[in-house]
Amino acid sequence: MKRILPNRAIIRLTGPDMLHLLGRTVTHSVDNWNTGEMRYGALLTPQGKVIADYLAMLSLENIYIDVHADAADDLEKRLKMFRMRNDVAIDRLEDDVVTEGSWVDVRSPALPHRAITPTGMAAEPMTEEDWNAARIAAGVPEWGADYRGAEVFPTDINMDMMNGIDYKKGCFVGQEVASRMKRKGKIRKRTVKISGSKLEAGADILADAPVGSITSVSGNIGLALIRTDRLAKAEQDGKTFTCNDAPVTFDLTDWQRAEVDAHLTEASDE
Repeated sequence: MKRILPNRAIIRLTGPDMLHLLGRTVTHSVDNWNTGEMRYGALLTPQGKVIADYLAMLSLENIYIDVHADAADDLEKRLKMFRMRNDVAIDRLEDDVVTEGSWVDVRSPALPHRAITPTGMAAEPMTEEDWNAARIAAGVPEWGADYRGAEVFPTDINMDMMNGIDYKKGCFVGQEVASRMKRKGKIRKRTVKISGSKLEAGADILADAPVGSITSVSGNIGLALIRTDRLAKAEQDGKTFTCNDAPVTFDLTDWQRAEVDAHLTEASDE
């Protein structure tokens, strides 16, 4: 049987205006959305910070929003507030759960595939330890562990690199700030993978001065929110990186490495 994924809730949208509601409020596009396709997105504050990110699945008659359980009430309340005269019903599924399944998690192919399953047909829950090990290994931060509501910008948690923001769509809440950060092209905060023997959530990563801080840990691997410009400068200066006085190493993706190196190019051009 399929294991239940931890800390998830399901919000259901039904009605002829369900796509229109999301189209004018959230970060992902609703254009050319095929039945059975999953999309990743978020509702932002007007200041451009993430209230709640989620995975959305389109069926023939509904949109199912798979969101962290602790963020579900706020997201549901705000969607109802934005509904206004749109013909769409918004409710919570209480008899179904998010489980392992066949829908590919668009944030990373390394994450368990997902499904919505009646409670009675699901197996025991996946442990939080197993889930955190999988998502941290995949480099995917999560609401409730690495950040909470209105704490981070989408680029801080790499949403733009996980197809979570469509900068070309029409207006959405917080679009002006998100688009301005994209146009400037100087993103200085990213969530990255890190390894070390004394990682601890909340601990600083030091290279003499702080470079960032650990947000979640599984064994000797963790995620950290860092200043990429400070990382670039410390690497250039040959600094050693530590957490709790033990050495750490960064496991950057190709695009993260390119962003870090770009800071040095910018500095040499100034």
